Amino acid sequence: MKLLLDTHIWLWGLLDPDRLTPAVRRALQAPENELWLSPISVWEALILVERGRLTVKGSAEEWVEEMVQALPRREAPLTHEIAVASRQLTLSHQDPADRFLAATAKVMDLTLVTADDRLLNTKEYAVLANR
Repeated sequence: MKLLLDTHIWLWGLLDPDRLTPAVRRALQAPENELWLSPISVWEALILVERGRLTVKGSAEEWVEEMVQALPRREAPLTHEIAVASRQLTLSHQDPADRFLAATAKVMDLTLVTADDRLLNTKEYAVLANR
């Protein structure tokens, strides 16, 4: 399975794995699964640091680079097709990070791993719920 990690799943997996359900933890650790990370998640993590919602030691940029390197993953591209799809989704909100992640999952045929209820209730892309 090809799993696109929502930003919080990526961070919880590295910093607070007890927040992951056993099913999600197994999926992330299964060697046959591919883990994917979007540059949007890096952008979102940097914003969390800037707003004080996430505290890190050292510079935010160095910390994010450490978090990216700590996870064996593939980098999901951010393409024109994904940008267009982000505006065509029938999500109940306009959060740009969520829209880009959902569109990435849809366009690239990835399963979005998330705990966000606003992203779980869909048939437009595959999801793995952290519930």
